[in-house]
Amino acid sequence: MASRECVRTAKLLAIVILSAVPFLPQNALGLSPCEQIKNACTNAGFVQGGVSSGSGLWRDCVQPILQGTAQRHKASKPLPQVDPQVVAACKAQDPGYGQPKAPSSTAAAPSDMPAPAVSIPSAPPGPPASSATHPNIVFILTDDLAMNLLQFMPHVLQMHKDGATFTNYFVTDSLCCPSRSSIFTGRYPHNTGIFKNQGEDGGYLAFVARGLEGTTFATTLAAAGYRTAMMGKYLNGYLPERHAAAPGWTSWAVAGNGYGEFHYSLNEGSKLVNFDHKPADYLTDVLAGLAAGFIKQAKGQAFVIEVATFAPHAPYTPAPRDSNAFPGLRAPRTPAYDAAPDASTPRWLSKQPALTAADMAHIDEAFRKRAQSVLAVDAMIGELQAAVAAIGQAKNTYFLFSSDNGYHMGDYRLMPGKMTAFDLDIHVPLVITGPGVPAGLKLEEVVENIDLSPTFSELTGAAPLTNVDGRSLAPLLHGQRVIDWRTATLVEHHGPRHEPGDPDAPAVRSGNPPSYEALRTRTESYVEYIDGDREYHDLTNDPYELHNTYSALSAERKTALHAALAAMQDCHGMESCWIAQHAKTGQAPVAKP
Repeated sequence: MASRECVRTAKLLAIVILSAVPFLPQNALGLSPCEQIKNACTNAGFVQGGVSSGSGLWRDCVQPILQGTAQRHKASKPLPQVDPQVVAACKAQDPGYGQPKAPSSTAAAPSDMPAPAVSIPSAPPGPPASSATHPNIVFILTDDLAMNLLQFMPHVLQMHKDGATFTNYFVTDSLCCPSRSSIFTGRYPHNTGIFKNQGEDGGYLAFVARGLEGTTFATTLAAAGYRTAMMGKYLNGYLPERHAAAPGWTSWAVAGNGYGEFHYSLNEGSKLVNFDHKPADYLTDVLAGLAAGFIKQAKGQAFVIEVATFAPHAPYTPAPRDSNAFPGLRAPRTPAYDAAPDASTPRWLSKQPALTAADMAHIDEAFRKRAQSVLAVDAMIGELQAAVAAIGQAKNTYFLFSSDNGYHMGDYRLMPGKMTAFDLDIHVPLVITGPGVPAGLKLEEVVENIDLSPTFSELTGAAPLTNVDGRSLAPLLHGQRVIDWRTATLVEHHGPRHEPGDPDAPAVRSGNPPSYEALRTRTESYVEYIDGDREYHDLTNDPYELHNTYSALSAERKTALHAALAAMQDCHGMESCWIAQHAKTGQAPVAKP
C-alpha cells in the first residue's frame, strides 16, 4: 500500500509541476510549438466542441493566445500561461494555425474547429488554344515595389520604351490580400469581402471560403483552353504543406512564407519541395527557372503565367551576387521625407515624431537592400523574355509588370510601411508590351488593378466574367482613343490592423490608419476616415500631398466629393461601377492633350 501511495503521490506531484511551468521545451515533450500551445489549452480544461460552455479548445484558448487578444466574454476558463517564444515559433512555423473559420450563411452554431482548406471545383479546361491564333501573357507581379525602384531595373525601363506605361495606375488597397484579390477577380474589396490578410475578412482562407477561387482570370483562361501557371506568392495564409493548388491553374509552384528568399517550401502541384540556403536556392532565381521551363514547354499551346515574387518585400533579401550593389545608396529625400504634419493632418498621422539619425540610417539601409533585391527580379524578366523568344513567340506575347502595392520610407515621418491613401502606397507601376502595343505609349487614364482580369479576357478572346467591377484596358493598350473613360477610382482599407504573425503586420511608427474609403482622380485625392476625419489634396498644386485643404473647400464641393465616393462604395458589377467611376467632384475636368 505504501508503495502504491508513493506512486500516486509522484504522479500528482508531476501534474502539479507541469501545470505550474509555462511551457516545456520541444525536446522535452516531443511537441512542436503549435502542439505545445494546444497541449497547454487541453491541460487547462479546454475541449474540442466546448464553445457553448465557454471552454472551446480553439475559439476560447488557442486563438486568443496566438492573436494576443483577450478571450471572448463567454469564456469560462482562464488562459494558461504560454511562453511568448513558443507563440512566436508557432506563428513562424504555421501562420494559419488555429485561424477562425470564415462565416457561412448556413451555419447553425459557432464552430470550434480551425478552418480547413475548402476545395472549389473548377470548370473543365476547354480545347487547347493554339499560340498560332491566340496571344500569350506573362504577368510579373512584385510585392511592395514602389515607383522609386524602377530606376534600378533596366529591363523594365526598356519595357517603358517598347510598350505602354500607365501613369495613373492604382490599387484598390495598399495591402497584399485585398489588392491581389482584386487582381484575380476584377472586383473591389467591398465586393470580394477581402479587406485584410487574416481572419474572417482576409487572407487565403477567407478567399477560399467566399468561393472566389472559382471566379478568377485563371479559371476564365483555362476554360478558354489556355495553359496557366501560378508561381511564387499567392495569398497570405496559403501553406504549401497543407493547401492544394487553386482551380484554374494547370501548373502550380507556390510558396508560403518566402519573404526571406531562403529556407522555404514550394508546393509544385503534386509534391512539396524544400529549399535551403545555398545561392541556388534563392527564391526569385528558382521562380525564374521554373517559369522559363514552363514557357519552353508550351508546344504550340497558348499560355498565361503569373510570376509573383516576394521581392522586394521585407526583409529585403537580395540575391547573394547583388548584396554589395549600390554602396552608399540613400532613400530619396523628397519634400515629403520627414515632413512635419500640418495643422489639418488626420489624427492618426498628427503625432508622428521627427525622424532621428538612427531612423534615417535604418531607412537608408532598407532602401539599399530593396534596390539590390529588385536586380534579381529584373534579371528574371530578361530570362523570361529570352524563353519566349526561344520558342518563337516574342511577337505574340504580352508582358505585364506591376506591384500589389507601393511603399513609403520616411515620408510623412513614417517608418517603412504601406496601407495609407498616399500615392506612395497606392500608385504603382503598370508597364505592358506585346502585339499591337505602340512603343513609348504613355497613358494618363485613371486605371486600377480591377482592370487586369477583364483585360486578360479581352486580349485572349476568353469569355469575360460577368461580375467584374473593372474595365478592359485592351483598347487603350492598342492606341485606340476611348471616349468618356472613367474619371475616378476607389481605394478601400480596413484598419487599424492588429494581425499577429502576419508578415505584413505594421511595424512601430510605420503607419496604421483607421478604416477609410478614398477617391482618386488624375488631379485630386479625397479620403473619408471612419473616425470622421476628412482629407483632400489638390495634386496639381500639392503633388507630394503635404497640405490637407479639405476645410477650405466649399460646402458644395464637400457634398459632391462625398456623393461621388459613396456611389463607388455602393457599386456592384461593371455597368454600375462604370457609372459611379464617372465622378462629379466639383473640380473642373482636366483637358486631355
